[in-house]
Amino acid sequence: MPLPEYGGALGQKRAAHLLRRATFGATKQQIDSFAALTPAQAITQLFRQTLSDPVLPIDPKTGSEWVTTGTTGANSENRDLMNYLLGWFLGQMMNSSLAYSAREKIVHFLHTHFTMRTEKVGNTRSIYYQNQLFRQFALDATSANATVNFKTLTVKVSVDNAMLELLDGKLNVKGSFNENYARELLELYSIGRGLEVDPPATSGQEGDYGVYTEDDVKTAARILTGWDVDDTYKNIDPDTNLPRGKVKGSETGTNASSHDNDETKPKKFSSNFKSTLFPDNTITPDPLLMPAGTPTEDSALDEITKLIDLIYEQDETARHICRKVYRFFVWAPHTKAETDPIEANVIEEMANTFKANNFKLQPVIENLLRSQHFYDAAAGVTDDGYGGLIKSPIDLIIGTLKFFNVQLPDLSTQTEQFYAMTSKILSEVENLGMAYYNPYDVAGYEAYHQFPVFHRYWITTSSLSKRYIFIEKLLDATAPLDPLTVNSYEFIKANFAGVAANAEALVKELVIYLLPHHDDLTFTDGADTTASLTAKRLIYFKKRFLTDVNTDPEGYWTTTWNAGTDLEELRLWLNRLLNTILQSPEYQLA
Repeated sequence: MPLPEYGGALGQKRAAHLLRRATFGATKQQIDSFAALTPAQAITQLFRQTLSDPVLPIDPKTGSEWVTTGTTGANSENRDLMNYLLGWFLGQMMNSSLAYSAREKIVHFLHTHFTMRTEKVGNTRSIYYQNQLFRQFALDATSANATVNFKTLTVKVSVDNAMLELLDGKLNVKGSFNENYARELLELYSIGRGLEVDPPATSGQEGDYGVYTEDDVKTAARILTGWDVDDTYKNIDPDTNLPRGKVKGSETGTNASSHDNDETKPKKFSSNFKSTLFPDNTITPDPLLMPAGTPTEDSALDEITKLIDLIYEQDETARHICRKVYRFFVWAPHTKAETDPIEANVIEEMANTFKANNFKLQPVIENLLRSQHFYDAAAGVTDDGYGGLIKSPIDLIIGTLKFFNVQLPDLSTQTEQFYAMTSKILSEVENLGMAYYNPYDVAGYEAYHQFPVFHRYWITTSSLSKRYIFIEKLLDATAPLDPLTVNSYEFIKANFAGVAANAEALVKELVIYLLPHHDDLTFTDGADTTASLTAKRLIYFKKRFLTDVNTDPEGYWTTTWNAGTDLEELRLWLNRLLNTILQSPEYQLA
């Protein structure tokens, strides 16, 4: 059954929590508007809106798109086009619409799951079409088509041009098998290898991983044989209307000559798999799709579909995928003591919802984001949700920019300025330890899969100091023409004018919007027994704010703010306050 849901109005704290996790961040006004909604209403606002496809990326050298029409000698160099494409991805994340941002958050999740590396796949068109494939499947519950689901997406990814390049699917042919994609399909993208904190039982034989075996990898590789990258992008998938790979053989797909169809070696999986669809765990080609017994594109694709059907018959597949959803949107347990109750009470129910909805992912995410568990509202739940997840560089930077209402230039009318700004943001993201679209290896960004560190991977001595430097540069009053700077005085005046004259009220209000923990705030030391942020911490923020102001700092601040004449000094004080809050360890948490 679905996770029990929270039914009351969100309030400011829960609204901010939801928008930090479900989107790439929100403004003060957006948080305020969501505070009046119930989780069900909020999720409808985020995930059930009609959204358009994004405007295509533009090559500033030609003034037109290249991802669907292809390039000519008039286009920019491929390296530049790749930078433009990644900047365009970032532009989708920074869209001011919360519903658009929520969709792009799922697109980003799919990218972290089905990894891509530009260092290996240098073709911008392949990477664009894969990203668009994720976008088509991100909101799968809004489609009445039952086959628009995560299981079908796994089939589509298996013959996606970018994936065929990344994991050498194009080199996997009968008689010379390449197991790279088959291995990652099982280990990373579908069934997984069980909980690393509590590994599954095995037979003790070499190559038995408890969930599947080394021989299963080999059998899956045989089923996946015979595909190639289609660099003409003319082989169109009839379901998505997007280009996909092609079979090696005739251009018409009538002869998949490199597909392994050796009838003397059945494509049989180990007893680790339990199947009612495929007797004896054996996948056989459909003779109706093979005129004269010759493999075709249709028969090869049908075998891949059957392979994915077999994998998704296994209960562990739903659990593995739901664990990744949970780690992305909620938290990553690091020990067996932390893992066991989440597995029993949350992951199992998420997996049940996943299977009950024919493997559509959106219902799982929506139920999770409406749940009592997500809002720490269930009986006996402690504060694991709020402030339990370290922000990725993407979330930290984009979330900060969106809160301060930093806007990107218009792609269509200010193309070069758009790419200059997105390039600068991507440089900051990489500087903080996330090589966007180019993780260290094919397993993807360590924070999303590497036990037991998970999201703690984002924080190192070096990266933490660089996070603080990013904030310092953002508030740099000496760089007024830099598009990645914020005028703190103008921001506070526009958003917090009602409390700005009172130093303590301003500190409290900023903490409430910027930090995940802010219950029962007080500046009275000793009266903070129920506060989630100590009085000493608030006093520290205020002291840093008003350092060297006057013998009566709070009164002097009130007088100076109300006068509104010494803007340079006001901005200096506000920069100190914002730097102190935004450079705090608490701000690194979502």
